[in-house]
Parts: sequence; structure tokens; C-alpha cells
Amino acid sequence: MEWECCWSLPEITSRDCPYIAEGEEDLFTSQRKRIIARCLECPRFRNDLLKLQGENNPLSGLLNLIATELLDQKARLHSMGVFLSSKTREMRFLHELSLVLQTSFNLDEVLSVAMTAITAGKGFGLNRALLLMTDRDRQFLRGYLGVGPRNYEEAWQIWREIGENDLSLRELARNFQQSKLESEKAKFHDLLEKLSVPLSDSNHIFNRALGGQKPILVTAASPPPDAGPHLSELLGVDSFLVVPLISRNRRIGIIIADNCITHKPITPQDVQLLETFAFPVAFALERASLHERLQEEVDKLTEANAKLKVQQELILRMEKMALVGQITSGIAHAIRNPLMGIGGLARSLMKTLPETDRNRESLASIIQEAKRLEDALNEALGYADSLHPAIDRWDINQLISGVYDRQKDKLARQGVAVDLELEEGLPLAYIDFNQIVFCIRALLAGITETEGCDRLSLETRLQGDAIAIVMEGNGPPLAALAGDRGYPPDIPGPSENFGLRICMTMLEKQGTPCTVETLPEGGTRYTIKLPIRKENR
Repeated sequence: MEWECCWSLPEITSRDCPYIAEGEEDLFTSQRKRIIARCLECPRFRNDLLKLQGENNPLSGLLNLIATELLDQKARLHSMGVFLSSKTREMRFLHELSLVLQTSFNLDEVLSVAMTAITAGKGFGLNRALLLMTDRDRQFLRGYLGVGPRNYEEAWQIWREIGENDLSLRELARNFQQSKLESEKAKFHDLLEKLSVPLSDSNHIFNRALGGQKPILVTAASPPPDAGPHLSELLGVDSFLVVPLISRNRRIGIIIADNCITHKPITPQDVQLLETFAFPVAFALERASLHERLQEEVDKLTEANAKLKVQQELILRMEKMALVGQITSGIAHAIRNPLMGIGGLARSLMKTLPETDRNRESLASIIQEAKRLEDALNEALGYADSLHPAIDRWDINQLISGVYDRQKDKLARQGVAVDLELEEGLPLAYIDFNQIVFCIRALLAGITETEGCDRLSLETRLQGDAIAIVMEGNGPPLAALAGDRGYPPDIPGPSENFGLRICMTMLEKQGTPCTVETLPEGGTRYTIKLPIRKENR
């Protein structure tokens, strides 16, 4: 019998079989491979089997059975190969994903990897993913991040870019984190806000998924009653998957995934893969969140430690100043009584001497110098009394008026014109009254006693959460405000004014800002800002 098919020939050429494609030249010389690869599906081979059947050849039925079985086995092998190839890709994908999730402490990186894995073709290939996370108080499930296109044009652009770049999952996630994370948050902000629900609503589908710790697949054919049309309207799809994120029985959040662009059905395999994927994601999110909170606490402790160090340095300086104050107070008390006796005796003698007595000039000089020494002693005692704060609420305008009333005669004798502007209706300031009085007096004395100062402006006004005391004088800047405490460096030379040094130490210890500005028209402006609330200190 003459056969149509070349299955019976040990070797053939391209003219014998038109079904062998380029690149399959080995089939020309291998009869076994040729029969399995091509002849079983060849129409000529089927014709040969029909000829055998027509001749009632007993081998025809056997050959037909063998050919059919071989084709079935071939189909099974092909299907198994496709399945194994798919599983291999999934294993590589999950391995790459787990490496990132296990090693990253950065919340944004974990979110980028997780959401990219759900929506990228190299991952699960769903169109859109929305993440809701529990808040810190564990009261609400709030929308946190959405990833995916809003329309087909945007989806096509994304798919085209991914196809052209051929990046790995980690590279895709890194690009997403650097260039798209913030824009995606903004893009889905309105939708995520509407999806937020209280955790106390146990009947809501989101909380049911968390409570049952199982994914819930919603389809158009079988929507759960608690999902309702409202949720489908918000998402714009009839079918979506709600996947809970649980880590060690702690509710981390949920992922909502859907195919809002292609409307491809979510398969049971998708549900199973996302359920498996949810466990490492939940753990990584919890760890990254805890690391973020720990870093915040570390930053707070670092800041508190820096403030404590500053306070310790201030306390040390204040202790030194207190010691100086004690010494000053002791010396002042020891000198005061003899000095008052000298001054009193001189004044008594002055009253008994006639106007023409030449000793009156000497007595007048003694009285004047004794008065200056008494003023200096009173000021020194004031230093000692002001070293220990007693903070309370005070009327700043009343304080300024009191200081000015006690100084106005002295200022008039010095020829200093004063412009007093006190803003009405100021709130009470949270200050140490004695220390601020001392500082105002010290600054006024420093300003008006500089050479060439004949004009002084004293003003109070409200500035935000503080009351500003502004003093302007047309004399040179105070050297006492310069030095190693961060005050303006353009104020020359170290100060010998003990009162000013104590004043600045007091303000620094209280955390009260004191700024110095050189005015364009000449002179200097000094501004002290006093808090009106205790927490502002």
C-alpha cells in the first residue's frame, strides 16, 4: 500500500513533508520525533489510518487508539508545562516580593512594593488596588493609598511604559515610590475618604472581612447584602475583592482589588494568591509602621535630650549667678549701714553750715557719691532677689507703667525724651514679674546711659501668641548682648555691665526671645517677646 504520510520513512526531505517548519530540521532524520511532533496531527496520517480501516486491517483500530492516546498525553504535557511555567513565575515573583517585605523598614517602600505587585502584569495583574489601614487609636479604617489607572487611556499608557522598560518588580516599585506615590495618593484622595468606615460597624463588609480573616469576593451575580449598591457605585465596578490584612491577630487594614478597566473576572486562583500574599504584606506594614513610630519617639527623645542639655547648662550658669548674688548680697548688706551713716551725717552737717561756708561743696560731693553708692547697693540687692523665678500671669502694661514711673525723673534729669505707647486690651502674660521688671530696668539703664542717647521709645503690642515689649534708643548698641549665647555678633566687645549679663541669662533661662536690630536711620531696637500661654514656654 502506498502511504500519503511520511511516517513510515526513516529519513525524509522538505519535499516529503510541508508541515515541518524552519528550525525543526532535526525531524528530517529522526523518525520517532517526527511521528510524535508532526505525524500524529498530520491530515495525511489520518488519511492513511482511514485507508487501513477501509481494508479492514486489524491494526487500524490499534493504531487509531495509540494515536489518540499519544495526542491526549501530548496535550496533558503541554498543559502541565504551561502550569509549571506559571507556577515558576509565581514562585520567582513571591520570592522577590518576600525579600523586599522581609528586609524593608520603610513604610512607603513596603506600600509601593505591595501595591505594585497587585497591579503590575509581572505580579497579580489586577487593574486597581485600594489600601485602607486602621488608625493609631484603632477606631477607624481609613483610606490610605490607591494605585491604578482611572480610565482606559491612562491604563494603556501605563501598560506601554511597563512593556518598553521591562523592569523587575523591585525596580517598578522603586520608580513608583520616587515618581508616583504622592500623585497616586492625591488622585484617589476623594474616593479613599468616602471608603473610610468605623471599626465599630461590625456589619460592614470591610469589618466582616477583618473579623472573619478571610477574603470576600463580591460579584454582580452574588453581591453580599452589606456591600450594597452604594459601595459598587463608589468603586464604579460590580465585582471586587476585599482582602483583610491581619498580623498576629492584629487588624492592620484591608486591600480592595478590582479590574475597573478590563472588567476581567476575578478568578478563585486570584483570590487564593492574594490571600497568601496578604500575610507577609500585613506583617511588613505592621513592622514598618512600628519602626516609623519608634523613629518618631527616638527623634522626640533626641530633641528632649538636647533641651535637657541646654537646661542643665542654664542651671549651671544660674547656680554660678546665684553664688555671685549671695556674695553680692552679703557685701551690699555689710557696706550699706556704714554708707547710710556717712550719707546721713553729711546731710546733717550740710544743714548746720551757712551758705558761705567753703566746706559745703565738699559735703555736697560726699552726699552725691553716697547716694550713688546707695543706688548701686540697691541694684545689687535687686540682682540677688531676682535669681529665683516665680512665674504667674501679669499685666504687662501695668508692669511697664510701674517701671517708667520709677525711672521718669531720672530720665528727665538725663535729658532723655520718652515716647510711651502701650496697646490697650492686651492679654495677661505668663512671666516672672520680678525678673521681667529687673530686665526692663537693666535694659532701660543700659540704653539711656550710653553716650549720645536723648530719645527713647517704649512700646507694647500683641504679636501672635506673644506680647512684644519694644524699646528703641538712638544710642549705640549694647555690648552686653554680644557673646557666646547666639545674640547678634555685630555688637562689639565684652560687657562690664553686670545687670545686663544677669538680664540676658534670666531671659535665656525662661526661653524668652530677645532680639536686637540696628535701625537704618540710626539707633537700635530691642524686642522681648513674652508668652501669653504656659505651653508656649
